[in-house]
Amino acid sequence: MTTAPPRPARTPLQRRPRHGPSGLFRAVWRWHFYASFLVVPVLLVLAVTGLVYLFRFQLEPLLHPDLMKVSAPSDTAIQQPYANQLAGVERAHPDATVVSMAEPREDGRSTVFSVTTEDGAARDVFVNPYGAEVLGSLDPDRTVSGVAVLLHGELMSGRVGDLVIELGACWAIVMALTGYYLFVRGWRARRRRTAKGAPGARLRSRHGLVGAFVGVGLLFLLVSGLPWTGLWGEQVQRLATAQGSSLWSEDHGALSDPTSTLDESLPHSHSVEVPWGMGESQVPRSTAPAEGEEGRSVANLDTAVLAAADAGLRHPMTVALPAGDDGVYSVIGHAFDAPSDERTVHVDRFGGEVVSTYGFDDYPVLARVVAQGIGLHEGRSFGGWSMAGATLMCLAIIFSCVSGPLMWWRRRPARAGSMGAPRGRLPLRATPLLLVGLVALGILLPLFGLSVLVVLLLDQLVVRRVPALANWFDTVQR
Repeated sequence: MTTAPPRPARTPLQRRPRHGPSGLFRAVWRWHFYASFLVVPVLLVLAVTGLVYLFRFQLEPLLHPDLMKVSAPSDTAIQQPYANQLAGVERAHPDATVVSMAEPREDGRSTVFSVTTEDGAARDVFVNPYGAEVLGSLDPDRTVSGVAVLLHGELMSGRVGDLVIELGACWAIVMALTGYYLFVRGWRARRRRTAKGAPGARLRSRHGLVGAFVGVGLLFLLVSGLPWTGLWGEQVQRLATAQGSSLWSEDHGALSDPTSTLDESLPHSHSVEVPWGMGESQVPRSTAPAEGEEGRSVANLDTAVLAAADAGLRHPMTVALPAGDDGVYSVIGHAFDAPSDERTVHVDRFGGEVVSTYGFDDYPVLARVVAQGIGLHEGRSFGGWSMAGATLMCLAIIFSCVSGPLMWWRRRPARAGSMGAPRGRLPLRATPLLLVGLVALGILLPLFGLSVLVVLLLDQLVVRRVPALANWFDTVQR
């Protein structure tokens, strides 16, 4: 009787990996890995510029104290009327058109007049409210916070930059979703590696913990920022308009497309051009006194501010000046910490009467949701708590963007010709629900869906047909 020879023991290289090349874990990890090449630079820019924007009211006065900070000449000094300050601006800039006036945000700050120069450029002119003298002016797009806003919105590259930001935001949503999957599925493996003191295990564990904390907030920031985007935002606004709604408020008396920056306490419709024909209400107009009519005063900036205060608006206010002979003063009350308090009062430029008001309660339902989302996105809805939360989010995103590439750098392959990417492919045929989710995400985020199709085509037609590229991208051959 003979016995079968014993089966040879598998060497470590022959043992079957815990997550094989076709496993879902490695496939998701692969998507997370390659998405980072686009997402990390975009998120770094958004997080850093977001931090600058959060602290703009503290930062800019430090950089421009000669323009933004003033001192009262005495304890009994009073501020000059806004009409006198406006006259000083018009004397200093006779060829410019004054667009708006923003009251000092607090004691010791300048009054800010936004003007448009003869060549169409925007300038913010700063006035000492005690002496009504003009202190100087700045290009609002060339201040530190102004540059941060342009980078945050379009990378200072117009339409192309806007599309890059939107594409990065779409893939960042995928990064967050795949990150949560990797965090949950890889929990035990990370604990074992950390307990053994494996190289890079501690950094990987911290990256996962910070990502788990930041993921929900990141998803909110990304989704709440989509209404501003050039492709998704425009298309959704068009669909909403077709249904009689809007992402943005539709104040028919407001300055719809200002030529220079206005105060951030404004309702956000004032920075988005909305055709007046989208609504049914009449555009408020000032009524000029009839020829020979006596006893009717001509209102000025101070009249408009007093009328708005009587109507319940909060200081500091921003006033958009009449754009024509029959235009109105559009006075926007301070609602920086409460989007639901957004309200605009329109004041007749001749008689000083309030001709109409428009506020949060008048917004379309979608616009109310967007306004609340923007308030949270900008870290201003709940005062200091919101500010602290937004700051912590930006710092956590920066940490994730730095620790992710650092993890790859530490485990990158020694041999040349390979990225060291996880090897795996999504089991779409065996997991119909995964396929449905991917298609749904591509439909909801068209730019993401288009980019996925481009990636798949390049993979099939180029990468897999060139052995050097297939090795470089660690492609799993079918």
